[in-house]
Amino acid sequence: MLPQVLFGVSNVFKRCGIPRQMEKNKRLIHSTVSWLTQRRYTDKHEWVLVDGKVGTIGISEYAQEALGDVVYAQLPEVNVSLKQKDECGALESVKAASELFTPVSGKVIAKNKQVEELPSLINTSCYEKGWLFKIELSNESEIEKLMTEDQYKNFLKTNDDH
Repeated sequence: MLPQVLFGVSNVFKRCGIPRQMEKNKRLIHSTVSWLTQRRYTDKHEWVLVDGKVGTIGISEYAQEALGDVVYAQLPEVNVSLKQKDECGALESVKAASELFTPVSGKVIAKNKQVEELPSLINTSCYEKGWLFKIELSNESEIEKLMTEDQYKNFLKTNDDH
């Protein structure tokens, strides 16, 4: 949760020209800001980081470690529409192959061509240079159903069946 001290929620309302009577809804706005600033995870180890209406998708550190050295990445094509949990690609390593599933619904607007050319980026930088694709969100409420980073860490500790 973001500390209200950062901007002072009342000051944000004033700066944005939001009527005083709407200030009672500040909790909703505060909650929305919170999920927009952190990665959300699936039980299949994909993550999504939202910026506006665009979600950047990749796999977690746990997933890339379990796969080992990634040697091939098949990513979804741009302009393809996907529904949450659709299979949308695959990753292959020297140890195994794994399907990719989209954590959110929407239209693919970009894929990381660098990852297709150099799949080892997934191993060396799974949260930054090794992102897989970007999707224009069609149902933002799906994000709230995904695990926060703390929930995901707990999931990894408590579930042996990954």
